[in-house]
Amino acid sequence: MRVMELRQLRYFVAVAEELNFGRAAARLLIAGPSLSQPIKALERDLGVVLFDRDRRSVALTPAGTALLPHVRALLDRADDLRRRAGRLSGSEPVRLGYVTWLPPDLTARTSALARVHVDAWVAPSHTQAARVADGSLDLAVCWVRDEDLQQLGLVARLVGADRLYAVSAGAATGAVRARDAVVLLDDDATSWASWNAYAEELVRDTGARAERISDGGVMGPAFFDHARRLGRPVVNSPKGQTTPLPPDLVQRPLVAPQVYWTWSLVRRADEQRAAVLAVADALCEAVGDLGLQGPDSWLPAGDPYRREHQ
Repeated sequence: MRVMELRQLRYFVAVAEELNFGRAAARLLIAGPSLSQPIKALERDLGVVLFDRDRRSVALTPAGTALLPHVRALLDRADDLRRRAGRLSGSEPVRLGYVTWLPPDLTARTSALARVHVDAWVAPSHTQAARVADGSLDLAVCWVRDEDLQQLGLVARLVGADRLYAVSAGAATGAVRARDAVVLLDDDATSWASWNAYAEELVRDTGARAERISDGGVMGPAFFDHARRLGRPVVNSPKGQTTPLPPDLVQRPLVAPQVYWTWSLVRRADEQRAAVLAVADALCEAVGDLGLQGPDSWLPAGDPYRREHQ
């Protein structure tokens, strides 16, 4: 089966689980048309309609419902085939997943230790952590809390951090107190579960204003539209922006407190394979505290790297 056909099947499973093309596209981090067209092509190839869809709803057809478990099983077998081939060749890769950020020197740090395969399915933090727990990945760079680690049986090590900032319209360029900023929370709890949990606590701890949205505008061009619409500085997402900052908007540092988002490298607590452990050590070696222990730094409760007195 060609790679594109496997991708079509993965898209089918994502839409079947979300029953919403927008949420499925966000989960897969692809544009809507990049999802709908392969689904239509898959339906043509199979000769059946998989989804009943209109402008308001998406539902599996009887054919889609009947085929879904077989597609899942086929994808599992394809993944198993890839793993078996790697073992036979003596070069089974270490499978690494991520959200949007990877260490820039990943290849330099790991090339002498193992063949690291960066998984093409870019997914939210909670999804990638769950994939490590169920064995679909060996390692993942994601945001996790202590409760997630305990529940999933994972171990986390600090591999990176982002200091968040605010974006605003107008001529002001100075620092912004966190309590004077706006924090976006998206109604799509499936795609934005990690960010929403983080953002809600940021609002509670700092007095920042929460603004509920439903358009995925936590990042991307829609984020810039919200910054213009709200007329107040808006906290950026750690996922960053896929386009340069427009000339009518400015980036401003957040202070009182300085707000950080952490990136953990997670693995299973019972992991024993030398290659996986060696890659984890190489990526986390000499990372330092990345400013997280500063007197004015902020991390949410349950973050593995939060100071006890914070």
